[in-house]
Amino acid sequence: MADAPFSFLPLGATIQTFKVNGINIVQGFENAEQQLAHNGPYFGETIGRIANRTSGARIQSLNGGKSYALAANDRGNNLHGGLDGWGKRTWKGPEPVGTRAIPGVDNLEGGESVAFTLISDDGDQGFPGTVEARVVYTTGTQRGAENGKDVTVLGIEYEAKVLDSSPADETAVNMTNHSYFNLAGCPHAQTYDGTTVTLATNQHLPIDDTSIPTGGPVPFPAFDTSKPFTLTATGPDVDHCFTLAEDPSSVPLDTRSQPLRRNLAAHHPSTGIHLEVLSTEPSFQFYTGKHIDVPAVGNLPARGSNSAFCCEPSRWVNAVNTPEWKNQVLLKKGQTYGARIVYRGWSE
Repeated sequence: MADAPFSFLPLGATIQTFKVNGINIVQGFENAEQQLAHNGPYFGETIGRIANRTSGARIQSLNGGKSYALAANDRGNNLHGGLDGWGKRTWKGPEPVGTRAIPGVDNLEGGESVAFTLISDDGDQGFPGTVEARVVYTTGTQRGAENGKDVTVLGIEYEAKVLDSSPADETAVNMTNHSYFNLAGCPHAQTYDGTTVTLATNQHLPIDDTSIPTGGPVPFPAFDTSKPFTLTATGPDVDHCFTLAEDPSSVPLDTRSQPLRRNLAAHHPSTGIHLEVLSTEPSFQFYTGKHIDVPAVGNLPARGSNSAFCCEPSRWVNAVNTPEWKNQVLLKKGQTYGARIVYRGWSE
């Protein structure tokens, strides 16, 4: 329906629109053909097999010490699963799966849910193991939940398993959604200028010049991200992994039973729209969109630098190649990878 708050595309199991009070707040495309041709920034895609970056485009050791070469699509590293990662695939769905609650979200009306599934074969983009991935989107409304205003809610649930028929016994999985938000309204607001953002933490993973972590969490040096700051048409430039987990070894492979924690809160004064991103995940990548470069297509204008921001809940970056962090993403036969994300949006 034209006035529905959400729409999804099978290509990438993508969030195409997210409307709050009739205003779309995510960047996207009119159809799959446009998205396939122009979605270099990964607008709205379900990301896998490994979200974010894998150092040297190589998994150093899995399945008894074997090394696996991956596509090098970002400064010598593998980014978001490679050139043809899960966000570039056509998933099966949407399949209606009835109504569901969203754990941690009280007094939800609706709960209509749809599922998308994908089989990723052994050797897909270089990754070992045949994996079945599933994402379930659950939509609903919390009536009067924020100062009497209705809250539009989208719950995302991820699940992945190595199939019994897989020739490899283990692989690595780290899924997320790559929605880009502009609370001034998408796609026509040229920037998010004036948006106030607060992150849940100032602890981040320091990185080298190719965005690979160089160590465990330390305070973000530029400013205190746990206090409100303003996004402008020219900055700040942030593309870092922030973490709420003090002990990386304590992160379960399936986080879905963990409590939801707020990762980000944002507000834009011109529309009065608020956004919260919550998740069960130990960390999230916050990206201010400096490198967005999408030409005008169809009825959509060009989208450029700082026209939207991302909050990507997930596991620690390059965990598969960091022994102390590897348990976060290591998926073996008989095990289940799981994660949950919740978006909440409302207007003053």
